[in-house]
Amino acid sequence: MRTISCVVALAVVAGCGGGGSRSGSDYYVTRMASGPISKACIASDRTARNPQLCGCIQAAANEELSNGDQRRAVKFYQDPHSAQEVRQSDRSSDRSFWERYAKYVARAERLCSGL
Repeated sequence: MRTISCVVALAVVAGCGGGGSRSGSDYYVTRMASGPISKACIASDRTARNPQLCGCIQAAANEELSNGDQRRAVKFYQDPHSAQEVRQSDRSSDRSFWERYAKYVARAERLCSGL
């Protein structure tokens, strides 16, 4: 029974996504997730895209954006100008969304820089 518990615990930890890397004396974990933003990222024409980066960006989105916000943000990959329109909008719902989106972008930059 103890062996089964150890195997299950190891499988859960291994399935958490991400991994580690040493940079000098610092240790950091790269988070990865799948979802609508990672799919849009992979499908985009951006040259820096790769599964690790797109998964990390999705992990940041999961922490900062609701499912509806994520679906709305996916449209920015298809039409980057729409992001500018939302950012400059006078509508309170757009301003609220943009504040959440800006927090997501800041988190993604912190989590995913260097990937």
